[in-house]
Amino acid sequence: MKPALSIVIPVYNSESTLQRLVDQLARLKIPGGKELILVNDGSRDASAETCMQLAKTSMFPITVVDLARNYGEHNAVLAGLHQVRGKHTIIMDDDFQNPPAEIARLLQHAQKTNCDVVYTYYDGKKHSLWRNFGSWLTNRMADFVLDKPKGLYLSSFKCLNALVVQEIIKYRGPFPYIDGLILQVSRKINSILVAHSPRMEGKSGYTLRKLLRLWMSMLVNFSIMPLRVSTLLGIGLAIVGFLDVLEVVWETLTYHTPAGWASLMAVFLVFSGIQLIMLGLVGEYLGRIYLTVNSKPQFTVRRLCHSKKR
Repeated sequence: MKPALSIVIPVYNSESTLQRLVDQLARLKIPGGKELILVNDGSRDASAETCMQLAKTSMFPITVVDLARNYGEHNAVLAGLHQVRGKHTIIMDDDFQNPPAEIARLLQHAQKTNCDVVYTYYDGKKHSLWRNFGSWLTNRMADFVLDKPKGLYLSSFKCLNALVVQEIIKYRGPFPYIDGLILQVSRKINSILVAHSPRMEGKSGYTLRKLLRLWMSMLVNFSIMPLRVSTLLGIGLAIVGFLDVLEVVWETLTYHTPAGWASLMAVFLVFSGIQLIMLGLVGEYLGRIYLTVNSKPQFTVRRLCHSKKR
């Protein structure tokens, strides 16, 4: 029998908190039942073994997906979505910043509003300053690139119905961005205010490199807006260049002023830099197309374990 709720949690270096997290999830009363999917995303500690042990001793259904290496949060979430069976699926982090007690409220809100997706938002976030800035910038970029609903906060703690999950897992590209996939499937989206707690232990696995990779996935994989901006920028610069030519001709005929080496080099460097940026952008698109055509994997599952209660 399919449960009412599936909970997907990407796990990374969380062996010390997993037991407490699963214990709290086990105590949740969900009408229709629940299941948990733990995706070990190449953790360097004993998270994989801890997940396996929890699945063996759990009093409710747990599936453990152990990935062969670290693929990143969105790839790990996608690996978990391939295993869900619930009518609704909640995606959350493993660090207790999304309190398990808020899960029932989030599910009830999704069922009451009958929306395809319900995101959460917070009065105050307990992330570090740079992480909050990165999150803010990601949402502003999504406003521009993904044309997301105005004011919607793209949080990692969200609830999806079965329709959205089934459409998302059809994606075969090696660079998934879950929120981009959601916005491609549906705009029947709602949101709910929830609590946000300080991280219980350790530090965030997000680095500047990972944030940059996330932004590139958003920009290049789910929109051609950067190419359109490059085209408009090229047209604008061509117009400016043409006007500069007219100005130089006029000054030469009127004042007999010779062309200056400094101004010539400045213009040359500016235009050359812009051309290289545009070529790099086109190269990024082509590179990702090449990797997709050559079937670069989204993830590789080393082990898959189901608890006896499944």
